[in-house]
Amino acid sequence: MEPELRNEEDWNNDCHQPREVLDGIKNKLVDLQTAADMAEIFKALGDPTRIRLIYALIERELCVHDLCVLLDMGQSAVSHQLRYLRNLRIVKRRKVGKTVFYSLDDTHVEQIFLQTHQHITHQ
Repeated sequence: MEPELRNEEDWNNDCHQPREVLDGIKNKLVDLQTAADMAEIFKALGDPTRIRLIYALIERELCVHDLCVLLDMGQSAVSHQLRYLRNLRIVKRRKVGKTVFYSLDDTHVEQIFLQTHQHITHQ
């Protein structure tokens, strides 16, 4: 069954919020570029392997070898995921000689994870 089409007058009569309230909300909306950037972050966080990798980095700074052992993955796959996360500023790297150590870029990433975990385990 097709939804009933309404004219603007009918629509306005059904609305509960005054126009000035809606205008106030509209003024607080993020711009399209910010929305796209946020969506890209959520897309990156939508992969179980990257979730596990980030959880490992919440615990401590780790090198690629240690991440490979923890995640039971090859070096190439881990490096690919780290590069993707680094490009989005979710993780950062620090080089000591030939060894590269990875950590979370800032505490915001950890907060997102801890709050998300709290949300899904909340009863």
